[in-house]
Amino acid sequence: MYVKHIAKKSLVLLFIVFYVFNFAPTFASEENNLNLNARSCVVLDKTSKKILFGKNEYNKVKMASTTKIMTATIILENCDLNQTVSVSKKAANTGGSRLGLKTGDKITIKDLLYGLLLVSGNDAAVALAETCSGSVTDFAKLMNNKAKELGLSSTHFETPHGLDSDNHYTTAYELALLTDYALNNKTFLNIVGTKHYTITINGYPKSLTNTNELLGSLNGVYGVKTGFTNGANRCLVTACKRGDMDIICVVLGCDTKNFRTSDSTKLINYAFENFEYVNIEELINSEFNNWKKEHQNYFYIEKATSSNLDIALSSISTPIIPINKSKISSLKVDFEITNHLYAPLYKNTNIGKFEIYTTDEIIFEGTISPAMDVYRKNLFYYLKDFFRNINDILNNAIINIR
Repeated sequence: MYVKHIAKKSLVLLFIVFYVFNFAPTFASEENNLNLNARSCVVLDKTSKKILFGKNEYNKVKMASTTKIMTATIILENCDLNQTVSVSKKAANTGGSRLGLKTGDKITIKDLLYGLLLVSGNDAAVALAETCSGSVTDFAKLMNNKAKELGLSSTHFETPHGLDSDNHYTTAYELALLTDYALNNKTFLNIVGTKHYTITINGYPKSLTNTNELLGSLNGVYGVKTGFTNGANRCLVTACKRGDMDIICVVLGCDTKNFRTSDSTKLINYAFENFEYVNIEELINSEFNNWKKEHQNYFYIEKATSSNLDIALSSISTPIIPINKSKISSLKVDFEITNHLYAPLYKNTNIGKFEIYTTDEIIFEGTISPAMDVYRKNLFYYLKDFFRNINDILNNAIINIR
């Protein structure tokens, strides 16, 4: 009995080893190769919104000052940037990273935004929130309404600055989606891409330097935002474009600034070195045309005026997507189409599906439907068919009599 038990355990162990080496998710081996320190991270392709790499990317975590991406978005969509505001005592006394505002200081909303995004001023964040909504609490409502509008179901805000709070959180993935949205605003894009800027407080100039260590030092980087609190650790959101590929990299929960820098650099370089854009629409259409040539007279449609049926594919939302270079040669397209149908058929009828996939990933799925309406035989059609057949029978009978 003991020998049998050992044999069974050995077989299970062999199976596990075989699975790990042959079927374990690709991300696991990639993560080991990259040797990341971040608790959670994601690389998102801006064009397709496809995740190129993820580690705990759906986990709810604190995000520190990357919060200010949403703060700036709300301000840009609701305020006059040329408005001059007077800094409140509450704003001036806000702790953490600061722009250095004092009670009663006069400054424009635009300059507050630079102070918010370049040096991560928590005092600037509160001043902006109070100017926009009257209070931090009411401003947080705007932030959460925007999150809901953007479909960020695992994100919740309590403050405009991101100091630690149990009910203030997001995920790496949703933070990447928020950043993607924010970058559509040209003013936001310009500010986060600025390395040095001079603002004016009470008529006096103040020089600012962006805290984003990758801006100006890593090829293609054009933003976005740093973050740190004791609860969130070191965070960095980076936008980077090289050639046609444009990505957003989010690292959250790094132990040190050096780790967030190195993790971001590793992930960015990994994405550009390992992915290539592929026009999946062209590939799918080519395979579909081949399928139609090989399946002529494929359909039988009961009670239809004709069994000739032209079919069409549903639209492909993102025709060009990044695919890991090692998997491009394994791309395959499959079609599953019902051949026995019943009239009437209409253009929006789902009669099949198609998918394009690699060895371990479905890239895209769509539906197949008639490209034309197919009508059901009616009484008039049957009468017409009857008289045509009778006419043929009579003609044949006359020929035979002769």
